[in-house]
This record gives sequence, C-alpha cells and structure tokens, in this order.
Amino acid sequence: MESYRFIFDGKEYELGIDPNGELINDEEHPVSGIEISDVLALLNQGKEVQFDIAHYDQPCPNCLAGKAEKEKYFKFLEYHFYIYTKNGQYVTSNISKDTEDISFNKLLKKGKVDNSYIVSVVVCVSCGDYSIEIEQCDI
Repeated sequence: MESYRFIFDGKEYELGIDPNGELINDEEHPVSGIEISDVLALLNQGKEVQFDIAHYDQPCPNCLAGKAEKEKYFKFLEYHFYIYTKNGQYVTSNISKDTEDISFNKLLKKGKVDNSYIVSVVVCVSCGDYSIEIEQCDI
C-alpha cells in the first residue's frame, strides 16, 4: 500500500489510501490518470515537501476538533504543488524526478503539456484525516 509519512511539530502523520483520504478533482476540467496513490507517490518523490499551518472556517468533518470549544478557525496542515496535463490527461508535476530542472513554460513550448493544476493536500492537525484537491490554474 502506498503511503506518505511526515513529522510536523513532533507528531507523525501518515497519509495512506486506506484511511478516509479524499480526492476532489476540478469540477469544470477534471484531470484523468491521477489517483490518491499517484499523489502519495509524488509526495514521496518531492525533495522539499514541507507542510505549513493553515486555518479554515470549518472544522475537520472527521473529528470536528475545536467545534465543541466554539473556535472561529480550525487548524490544518497544508502543502501545494503543481501537476501538468496534456488533453486533460496527467503528464507530470513540478515535484516529479523527471522534471526537476524543467519549467512548465519549457514543457508547454515543447508541446508536452497544455495545462496546469494546483494540488492542495490538507491534513487535520488533530486526527490526520486528509483531502487532496485539484484545481485548474490560469495559464
């Protein structure tokens, strides 16, 4: 089973396929050829994957941490990277080993890609539940 592990503020988190991981694909222009396992593999390839604290106005739907305390903002960990597509099909990412020194513009000029998407990995600080959201970027 593919998984990605990281430590943040002394606590270990494991993102795997089995827990309640969720992939939310772009509604208007969904990307085909990429699944949760692919995102986890990309995170494992990434040299400088670093999660940062993010605050949302809604609690984690899994554990509802902070809701009973009536907090206004809820703490999550977040990491972003980009994926590139050709005709709606996943091709590569900016954290893939095969594109370490190649920019999106160079890939676009060579005709290897035609679109880019931002991938947001959001992890609940309390329970480790996570979601992955893919959104098209403006070129």
